[in-house]
Amino acid sequence: MDSDGTQDARGTHAHPVPRPAGPPGVPPPPGRAPGAPPYSGTAPGVPPRPGTAPGVPPVPAQAPGGAPSAVAAWLDEDRPAARPGVWRLGHRPKEAPEKITPVTIAGLLIPLVLALGVWSLWERGYLPYKGTILRMFSPNDWWWPLTVSSPRPVEGWSPGVLPGEHYLVVADGVFFGLLVCAVAMLGSWRAILRHYMDRLSPPVRVLASAGLALFALSLVFPEAFPVVGWSAVPVVDPLLSLFVLFTDSYDLMASTLFTYTLYTVVTLLVVWPFARLGNWRAYARELLDRQGPEAAAPGAGPAERPRSHWPLLREAGQHDLADLLTVEVTGGRMNDVDCVRVERAFESARREAALGGFRDGVLRRGGAAATHPSGARDLPRRTARHDLLTGQVRIGRWAESERTPHSYREAGAALGPDVLGTSLLAVGPSGAGKTRTLVEPVTEALALQALTGSCAVVAVSAAGNPLGADDSFDVIVRVGDPSSVHDLDPYAETEDPDEAAEFLAEALVGDLETVSAQSAGTALAQLLGPFHAVHGRFPTLPELRELLEGEESALNSLREALAASGNELMRRELEARLRQTGRHGDPGRALADRLSLLNRPLFADFFGGGGPGRPFSLRALAHHPLRVRIDLPERGHEEACRLITRLVLAQFHAVVRTRRAHFACLVLDDATGTITTESVRRIQRLRSQNAGVLLTLRTIGDVPEALHGPLYGAVGCRMAFCGVTTWDGSRFAQTWGTEWVETTEVAKHTVFADQPMTRAIHKLRKLMTGRAVTTDAVTVRQVERERWSASELTQAVPPGHAVLSLIDVEGRHTPPLLVDLRA
Repeated sequence: MDSDGTQDARGTHAHPVPRPAGPPGVPPPPGRAPGAPPYSGTAPGVPPRPGTAPGVPPVPAQAPGGAPSAVAAWLDEDRPAARPGVWRLGHRPKEAPEKITPVTIAGLLIPLVLALGVWSLWERGYLPYKGTILRMFSPNDWWWPLTVSSPRPVEGWSPGVLPGEHYLVVADGVFFGLLVCAVAMLGSWRAILRHYMDRLSPPVRVLASAGLALFALSLVFPEAFPVVGWSAVPVVDPLLSLFVLFTDSYDLMASTLFTYTLYTVVTLLVVWPFARLGNWRAYARELLDRQGPEAAAPGAGPAERPRSHWPLLREAGQHDLADLLTVEVTGGRMNDVDCVRVERAFESARREAALGGFRDGVLRRGGAAATHPSGARDLPRRTARHDLLTGQVRIGRWAESERTPHSYREAGAALGPDVLGTSLLAVGPSGAGKTRTLVEPVTEALALQALTGSCAVVAVSAAGNPLGADDSFDVIVRVGDPSSVHDLDPYAETEDPDEAAEFLAEALVGDLETVSAQSAGTALAQLLGPFHAVHGRFPTLPELRELLEGEESALNSLREALAASGNELMRRELEARLRQTGRHGDPGRALADRLSLLNRPLFADFFGGGGPGRPFSLRALAHHPLRVRIDLPERGHEEACRLITRLVLAQFHAVVRTRRAHFACLVLDDATGTITTESVRRIQRLRSQNAGVLLTLRTIGDVPEALHGPLYGAVGCRMAFCGVTTWDGSRFAQTWGTEWVETTEVAKHTVFADQPMTRAIHKLRKLMTGRAVTTDAVTVRQVERERWSASELTQAVPPGHAVLSLIDVEGRHTPPLLVDLRA
């Protein structure tokens, strides 16, 4: 089970896995070769040391003292949910800062000043009708003892208790509470405090709110703070007087338990708003969580354990496997590829009810379980930052711009299968950095994800500019190179003549307006079907060219063989082709002319020509997470290269229809001459087939004008590099559409005075300043404008930048934003 085809005899499987590219006759190693280039990426990884035996995990690289490994820290790093295109590893969501306006500050000060004035009038008895209001809610006999020189007990009350005095104290407390509530409601205290508190770190926020709470307590209990010299605000005394009115005695005041209980309740009520302001509860929970994963209880749930302790395995009851893998991670014997690959293998085994095989593999091989069929556990070299848990590769940073939302500012720009699943089109002139800043990082990310079993990638590039090192791919097809280990199967291992004719017609005449792909496909099917019925295989390209040109000897032998076998159905197909041969509108001549581009000495040993290369079919992508690179001839065969690229694109569309669990992606470093009507229609279907393509163009003029609109509509992600022309920019501007923005217009109108004195003052002011007296007329309105105009895309995009818009497979949008590809 653990070999995954790496140690089985070739050809014993229905879909054998192609071996990694290498010299003929030399078996590929099951792991990284000894002396491989050292790992140079920034993502966590454990490179094998030179001299390590193939297939043996590298020596742990753990710091002295038991410090956790870099992979464990990477696994435990936060990855909050974010908008499409945001680098999630360690991302801290940024909210839009609120500006404190002068109106807000005035709303803070004005109610406070008014409340202080009103309280001063109340305390001194200058507030009108104060006594009348108080008497309305109390008996008259309460006030009599307060108006005579020798007070006497109030009837019905205990001796020594004057309810009128306590009533006044309670009234002061009620009025003070109403003033505080009014100031809090009318003022902007909450908004201003929240504005400044949210800018502070959690420890500083807790300290600041604690300082405010101490200040509030000093107002309530000034005797507890000897340094202050003010009187207490009416909070405690009104409560004591209220209890006296209720109980008609001072017995409760003499109780120490009651007094300290009351003080405690008042203290908690005063501190509670400041605790909420400083978010003390969340900070306390964070401090408890910082005690480390060792503090987690043995029965803690998966959400309470760090990811480096494999909580999903523990939840499934596989505690011994989780402990083993935890030791592997913390000991530095697993890299990020191993962690994601093992986690994916566990999910697949649990889904297919095959946990027994997964368990045996982990117990025997540890972090090397479920290794990729090539035996590789990492790439020889990394040039970009990757996060395999989210499948993202970082390509830059969202630039600071007025168009950039606050949620994207200071965030990394990243691409992953979630957005590549809607396909991406990038347009930029030569030298804009499309290959270096976009194609190479994406290809590298897809190759890493293929090692985890979650992706299959095909990269098509020019021979002089390969996309990645040879050791990073399982299959390398060097078209036109006699030393190539693999050959490209022109029929993609299909047994259906109609399917083979479909993508052959798309490759040969898909870009021609004079020949329809449907008629060309019919002509090819009328030849491929009979030939396959007779010989049990499809014809080689030279044989197919002879049949298309109407070579009598080839056609007669084929017709005789069909007559001898009694296959009337295929004989009628061939007769129909013979009747069309040479007539006006026959697509056979155009097909033969295009096939002549591949019937050159350079390609004699390729496309099933009998060369030393092992045939490779793109249909293997539907069954295995392969890494494939196709190198085209470097120079002198531009039209043939475009034909091969169209063939690969057509075959990719055909093979991804198969249901599979992993993502499939085709990367075209140069899609010039590749886009056709049928390919645009098929690109739209890739989203539902768990597949996507990455297309780069120097200019949209390399695509027929009738397909400009359909192409921009078929892809979900669009990228305009620095230096695009106005014509290319206009297509992006039309695709991205318009948005509503608020504009402010200020018009200055000259003031004409009617009074002589006013006119004289205006003349004097004009002589002194040199300007006429004017008044401003401000108009604010909503207008609709382009998100990015063609001139802005041409002139306002700095070097090393691009404008990128994204749509993920779930339909979430990212507006076109400026990306700094150098960050």
